[in-house]
Amino acid sequence: MLLDVTLRITPEMAKDAQGNEKIARIGHLGTHFDVMDKQFPLEYTERPGIVFDARNAGEELRPEDFDLDRVQEGMFVAFCTGYIERIPYGSREYFSGHPQLSEELIDRLLAKHVAMIGVDFAGLRRGAQHTPTDQRCADRGAFVIENLCGLAPAIRLERCSFSTYPLNWDGLSGLPCRVVIRG
Repeated sequence: MLLDVTLRITPEMAKDAQGNEKIARIGHLGTHFDVMDKQFPLEYTERPGIVFDARNAGEELRPEDFDLDRVQEGMFVAFCTGYIERIPYGSREYFSGHPQLSEELIDRLLAKHVAMIGVDFAGLRRGAQHTPTDQRCADRGAFVIENLCGLAPAIRLERCSFSTYPLNWDGLSGLPCRVVIRG
């Protein structure tokens, strides 16, 4: 099974996103990862991964909501909340009302040395905490991939791999990418 979990952007979605989120420009539009001031390692293009079912986890995802014993070093760990399917991408609500990963959950993932953390919403944290959290993850070798979509079929996969291919642009804090799950 191949599952493309990249958000397909229409001109209307791009216009809405750029009108409601100042950073939704070249590097931060649609599915992208926050590279911050780092380089994306080529070995990260293919990663073993896991998709956690977070559809009933509430507004803040916490470590106790998931079996983190399944997470191994170097993995792509994704969280399927269904948010991107419920709230239109680009809307003001999409950027301001999305779920968040708790600081403790982020710390636990970083302690496990994951390669990437993927979410089907606009960021691990909201507002003023968004950029510092992305930087903290990048400083620890973990990149944050935002605005994934259609993750639900991958929840049932015991084993899967993620292929992630960002554009080869330089000098941006975010890079658009295509993400495909193989299971």
